[in-house]
Amino acid sequence: MRIVYNSEQYYVAEYPGQQGLELVDKRSSRGTYFQGDVAEKFANALNAAVVDDASTESVDEFLGNFNVLLNVPVVYH
Repeated sequence: MRIVYNSEQYYVAEYPGQQGLELVDKRSSRGTYFQGDVAEKFANALNAAVVDDASTESVDEFLGNFNVLLNVPVVYH
């Protein structure tokens, strides 16, 4: 696992061996997991968003567009 983005509100973790990305909203403790082609498209969109404006506010706003997909509760072991 490798953290590719981390702010007060969101984190994005990459799982290279599984070709996956996990997006978690820290405030709601909910997340989702993208794998394969979907993960690749999400990564490309995230990279484009960072290139356009790398501010935390801008990236968090971009990630907020995915809140409807954050349907898995995050449970810590």
